Amino acid sequence: MSPGQSVFEVIYAGLWRNNQALVAMLGMCSLLAITTNAINGLGMGIAATVVLTASNGAVALTRHMILPAIRIPIFVVMIASFVTALELSMKAWFYDLYQVLGIFIPLIVVNCIVLGRAEAFASKNTFGLAIVDGLANGLGFTLVLVILGGLRELLGQGTIFSQAHLMFGSMGQYISFTLGTWFHGALIAILPPGAFLGLGLLIAAKNAVFKY
Repeated sequence: MSPGQSVFEVIYAGLWRNNQALVAMLGMCSLLAITTNAINGLGMGIAATVVLTASNGAVALTRHMILPAIRIPIFVVMIASFVTALELSMKAWFYDLYQVLGIFIPLIVVNCIVLGRAEAFASKNTFGLAIVDGLANGLGFTLVLVILGGLRELLGQGTIFSQAHLMFGSMGQYISFTLGTWFHGALIAILPPGAFLGLGLLIAAKNAVFKY
């Protein structure tokens, strides 16, 4: 397989074929808990993508220097370092969004997607492919977060990106959408059962319509 095809396969697998949320069913804690609206999903997805890409790259660069017997603790320390840096950055520049996401930012340390890709892929491949894998899997996870959050927000509140100001400031008003005051919404959509139902429908749709 040529290098170009290898990169394509890595991207396709991360974004779609082996999507960590819809196929591997990893990262369920944050996926189900914070997707009450699209902006929460987007913020969490970007945070996870940054950590996933950075940790993949760090593991790939140091894979020959790490003893197999202690690789998992070292991977966790690397991931925790990047999460700490991300958390401090969010407190500095996106404090309102950080307050909304709360405990789920530091919990990225134990997100099975991040540790799983470090162990299954980054520790066995080159730096370049590890970075591509991190980006692809992170963006695939982000896509599911945003779609699920958007569906729950639309059905529950009749809006999409209603809290866009948390990420985009005053520019957020231009990307928000509302159905109007006539739409009262279905409360179940933004409650925990709505998360499970929404995710189940997304998984069913992928399996039924897009089998490849």
